[in-house]
Amino acid sequence: MDELPIGRRVAYWRGRRKMSQQVFADRLGKSKSWVDKVERGVRRLDKFSVVYEIADVLQVDVQLLLGKDVERRPDSINCIDQVEVEEIRQALERYDQMSAFFQPAPQCPPLPEMRKAVSHAWLTFQHAKYGVLARTLPKLLRDAQAADTAHSQGEDARDAAHLLGQVYQIASSALRKLGEHELSWLAADRSIAVSQRAGDQLLAGIASYRVGSALLALGRARPSLEVNVNIANRIAPGHDMGTPERLSVYGMLLLNGAMAAARIGDSATVRDLVCGAEEAARALGGDFNHYWTCFGPTNVQLHRAAAAVELGDGRTAIETHEQIDQEGFAALLPERRAHHYLDIARGYTQIGDVEKASEMLLEGDRLAPSEIRCRPLAHEVLSDVLRRTRGTPAAPIAELAEHMGVGV
Repeated sequence: MDELPIGRRVAYWRGRRKMSQQVFADRLGKSKSWVDKVERGVRRLDKFSVVYEIADVLQVDVQLLLGKDVERRPDSINCIDQVEVEEIRQALERYDQMSAFFQPAPQCPPLPEMRKAVSHAWLTFQHAKYGVLARTLPKLLRDAQAADTAHSQGEDARDAAHLLGQVYQIASSALRKLGEHELSWLAADRSIAVSQRAGDQLLAGIASYRVGSALLALGRARPSLEVNVNIANRIAPGHDMGTPERLSVYGMLLLNGAMAAARIGDSATVRDLVCGAEEAARALGGDFNHYWTCFGPTNVQLHRAAAAVELGDGRTAIETHEQIDQEGFAALLPERRAHHYLDIARGYTQIGDVEKASEMLLEGDRLAPSEIRCRPLAHEVLSDVLRRTRGTPAAPIAELAEHMGVGV
């Protein structure tokens, strides 16, 4: 994007922030006509003060607008910056398989080495190390794509496709957390296609879960509900209740469907889907991480609380939270637990208890800082807490707000 005129860069980032020209103009104190002329290159941006103001409104580094390399800031070490987003985008936009028709397949790491790298990436995500993951994802995507292309006709074809499908899912999950929902959807959709080539129904099933999550993040709750329920019905365990892996993927699809149903206010469907997931969790007999799902009885309870929050029933969410088995909760990976604290913080704001909401945010931050400091949703919750706080906020929450750049 460096070679684009500055007006085109402004238009690009305005589109990424989902602002209309009118909204953008209003925030700048300019006319829509002025914005249109800047983006078309008819009007020059020759004042640095205006460029800085535009960068501030678009929430990007001014160097990106000027087409220069951005120096990564120390305070972004646990999060993702625009440079990393663009690197991941470029990796997702590669079409190595098509290129292989015209030239030799690219060099790639050995598959055993790739398996280790993919497992490490999953654990990095589940420990909520999003900044670390963002810096490794572009290379991991390129390596997995190259491996899939290099082994497309050999006996290792399914293994290579399986690894690429997993990497797309890791990318989708991380991008969704960080607010890059369109890219998250693209990566999840890619994973479905690759999973079919891998010949693994459950990998395709959990890829559908990622698609459903991305659709929900994009505000497309009904399509999210449909894709989760449809695929869950296709892989539903039989009378023997199936394998632990099948139970895990099936259960997570039902839980994701419940979250979509909650978003549209369908409490009856939420209840049915959570009950179905609860039955699968009982059959599973504990909390496991098959297909990187962290599925089991404890995760069902976490989703029950999260669905209550989505339905606007903060009190039920808190009651559910208080009944969660503490031993099972402590055994979950940091991302799951910190995510839950964020959900319960939202529940406490719904009943007007900003002090307890603050405690939940701080607990999540102590456990997995990136889950709180890097997620747009957490910024919204913290802003809500600060707005509702009477007088000066407590020192720990004020310090967290300062770290996150949220105005007190």
